[in-house]
Amino acid sequence: MALCRSFALLVKALRWATTPNPRVRPMMVVMPDEAVARRPDPSPSAHLEPHKSGRSGWLRAAVLGASDGIVSIGALLAGVAAANSDLRTIMTAGAAAVAAGALSMASGEYVSVAAQRDAERSDTEQEASELERHPDRELKELTDIYVRRGVERELAGEVAKQLTAADALGAHLRDEVGITSTSAAKPMQAALVSASSFVVGALPLLSVVVLFDSTMARTVSIWVVCLTLLAVLGSVGAHIGGASRTRGTVRVVAGGVLALIVTTGVGAAVGTF
Repeated sequence: MALCRSFALLVKALRWATTPNPRVRPMMVVMPDEAVARRPDPSPSAHLEPHKSGRSGWLRAAVLGASDGIVSIGALLAGVAAANSDLRTIMTAGAAAVAAGALSMASGEYVSVAAQRDAERSDTEQEASELERHPDRELKELTDIYVRRGVERELAGEVAKQLTAADALGAHLRDEVGITSTSAAKPMQAALVSASSFVVGALPLLSVVVLFDSTMARTVSIWVVCLTLLAVLGSVGAHIGGASRTRGTVRVVAGGVLALIVTTGVGAAVGTF
């Protein structure tokens, strides 16, 4: 009964953590025509607002790698420790899991992000070919995009002409396909960040195992360290990404709790045979 209640609370926490905050609403500011006319021309020195979206590539890989390292290694160690295994067995299983997990994360990230990069390259080649064969049609297509975004057709046509003259391919990739320098896929970066964060997340769990002798003390210490690391990861990741720290923390910790419950139960059950 207690396990069922704990699982129900865990599900509620996950639902709350993954639901968008209803208090946060998009805000549109409409400036009078006179204010727009008086507004100074933008310049590189005036545009200094920090943005979080440029971090999405490496941040996703870092959070995913660290979370997987903490949860998978913590759950593995908790299960093996709960089975009354000796220290050598626990450390051997943990070390092998860290090596395998880091390499698996690196390989998986590289393959998946490389597939995204290949798709982006294909779109780039297609747009370059279309611009070379049908420049007038591509100019009209760019104009129509700006019209759909609310720009008057005459002005949209002028903007499209100037952007085409400056960088036709870049304009189409950005406004038609959605590819920019900050969002472009970087497979090697994702692989290295993910593997490194996996190891960094897992090492504290291996270290704490050697501090205790009894099965109960090892299991409890693994739980405490694992959930603490997940809470820190969720808070820091949410802060870097500009999201709610509370939601980020609950979202990460809830999944770790579920993994620890299952693997500890499996290890304890196997250890009784």
